[in-house]
Amino acid sequence: MIQRTLPTHAPAANLLIRLMVGGIFFFEGIQKFLYPADLGSGRFAKIGIPAPEFFGPFVGFFETACGMLLLAGLFTRIAAVPLIVTMLVALFTVKIPIFIGSEFMGFSLRPLPRYGFLSTIHESRNDISMLFGSLYLLITGAGPWSVDVKLSKRWKVD
Repeated sequence: MIQRTLPTHAPAANLLIRLMVGGIFFFEGIQKFLYPADLGSGRFAKIGIPAPEFFGPFVGFFETACGMLLLAGLFTRIAAVPLIVTMLVALFTVKIPIFIGSEFMGFSLRPLPRYGFLSTIHESRNDISMLFGSLYLLITGAGPWSVDVKLSKRWKVD
């Protein structure tokens, strides 16, 4: 099953998308462990995410591990899935309150100069970029400069 996720006919430029998405997730994940009060469990508690002591490190682990996999181009399509879920949760829990201008389903609203559609788009630009970058990699695969291609050739998968 995993072997079927490896083949890719994506362009070499996919390396740039992998470096962007993988690098950002990798370093954001590490920071959830280095600065848990600001970016990990402490931030999750302020947002209103249940069990922040569990989900802070949990998300940090997946961002770090999947970011590394994307950087290497190893199991790229599989690694993209948890990152897509992470971005969808971030948009739901943090950006919907900004859009409606109030708490939403227990998720807090942080102070901003303004709320609504334009503020939501502004605050979501990184999340949306990472979501679409991850979706792109899920669809296209790693590209020719990746471990996935080497494994695909070794296992003779096309």
